[in-house]
Amino acid sequence: CQDAASTADHSKDWWETAQFYQIYPRSFMDSDGDGIGDLNGITSKLEYLKELGVTAAWLSPIFKSPMVDFGYDISDFFDIQPEYGTLEDFRNLIRRANELDLKIILDFVPNHSSDENEWFKKSVRREKGYADYYVWHDGKVNAETGKREPPSNWLQAFRGSAWEWVEERQQFYLHQFAVQQADLNYRNPDVVAQMKRVLRYWLNEGVAGFRCDAVPVLFEVEPDENGQYADEGLSGLTDDEDNRNYLKNELIENRPETIDMAYQWRNVMDDYQRIYGGDTRVLLIETYAPPAYTMQFYGNRSVEGAHLPFNFNLITVPASSGVSASSIKTAVDNWLSNMPAGRTANWVIGNHDQRRAASRYGPANADAMNMLVMLLPGASVTYQGEELGMTDGWISWADTQDPAACNSNESIYEQFTRDPPRTPFQWSSETNASFSTATKTWLPLASDYKTLNVAVESAVAKSHLTIYKALVALRKASKTLQNGATKYAVLNEDVFVVKRYLSGYPSIYYAANLGSSSITVDLLEFDKTVTSTLRLELSSLASDKTEG
Repeated sequence: CQDAASTADHSKDWWETAQFYQIYPRSFMDSDGDGIGDLNGITSKLEYLKELGVTAAWLSPIFKSPMVDFGYDISDFFDIQPEYGTLEDFRNLIRRANELDLKIILDFVPNHSSDENEWFKKSVRREKGYADYYVWHDGKVNAETGKREPPSNWLQAFRGSAWEWVEERQQFYLHQFAVQQADLNYRNPDVVAQMKRVLRYWLNEGVAGFRCDAVPVLFEVEPDENGQYADEGLSGLTDDEDNRNYLKNELIENRPETIDMAYQWRNVMDDYQRIYGGDTRVLLIETYAPPAYTMQFYGNRSVEGAHLPFNFNLITVPASSGVSASSIKTAVDNWLSNMPAGRTANWVIGNHDQRRAASRYGPANADAMNMLVMLLPGASVTYQGEELGMTDGWISWADTQDPAACNSNESIYEQFTRDPPRTPFQWSSETNASFSTATKTWLPLASDYKTLNVAVESAVAKSHLTIYKALVALRKASKTLQNGATKYAVLNEDVFVVKRYLSGYPSIYYAANLGSSSITVDLLEFDKTVTSTLRLELSSLASDKTEG
């Protein structure tokens, strides 16, 4: 499989070959000893990101929040969560990042606000201008019992009904996530304008763009002619009636109006650059959706959309069919064969909502997967700790923090918890991995922190970290990787191979054995033009091959 050949002189914008690095602020670095990571902690470690070769750091939400869903329930979109710091701390972070030529991207959470947000309180009271800020409904009266019931059978992401009754207003409101996360009403122009104000406010503070959270749930189907919402059909995927996957979710996800809203946000980014100059302000979209829907976020011939709709195929495809060379090929195929012409691909192997990459693919494949996202065409995304090969921490029921798990019970919580990939970052073998001086951190450390951390991996000749740094350096130096064409295949069932090539420049080959035993492959089966000798540029930690 290969794409059209490219040319070396094509000048690419900064984001097209960027290395994005996701920081989960709560778990990155604690500067004040309260056991919780913060903005000053991040600022103190920006030089580490610079050494890694990071282009832009994306921060998970830092806005004022009751922390029910750890920042994804925002009570004030225009201020900083106090346990993370102040607006001045944020400005210091931006200043230091600018000095180091690092870009900062914020997490934009457009679908909902906290129920403690002033907008919601005003909406409950039906105050002028706010009465329809959220999705409200009278519900239905059960003819047999006479009791008022939710408007539909829709389910939230964290188990149970997506509707909550408010006694004061005498109506239900929609919440696709926790009860405390009320869905904003994007059919109200005032809401659309307000959220664009949020974007411009933080652009004024110097951010380089936004990663937009949970975008596919932004709109839901409109009520019928009688003002009623239709019920979702059953999915047949599970018998657990509280699990969101019990229903098809076709009425509350992936609506066409959502695509247009992403186009409107792109306009905000482009208008801002046109007025104030500077580099492109980038729009990244979180979307776990079918390709036909996801690819629309890029835009079309008449309108620009997201610069990068996040590509989670390397997470979702192996999760459903197992880690193998063929599942990796399917994941790559599904993006590159569906992506509109002239758009930029991106590759993601982990984030704060997924088990850690090294735990999902197996620690032995940690380097292979980091290499893959760096060698495929386009932008790469690293979740903090992937450069170290960090694995999931085990979190007991007593220590569990994630609402997705807390809304279940002790016997099943591990199916739902997102705490294991959120354990504190491992800086050293010292107390609390040098993440914090607190007696207790907000989540316990992963058990392997004394042997797997930045200090240990920096002190040896070869480690996951040194391999990662070498990868980034190769990517930045190589015209082939920046602009070359791509060819890939499965050899001998267990080996995934990639060739990047560009006229006038050296070709680069990647071969990853994802099986459990040693294997010999003939690259001539993959590429008849391969030369008789190749120089080994980089090998994984477990490899016995000699670099050079």
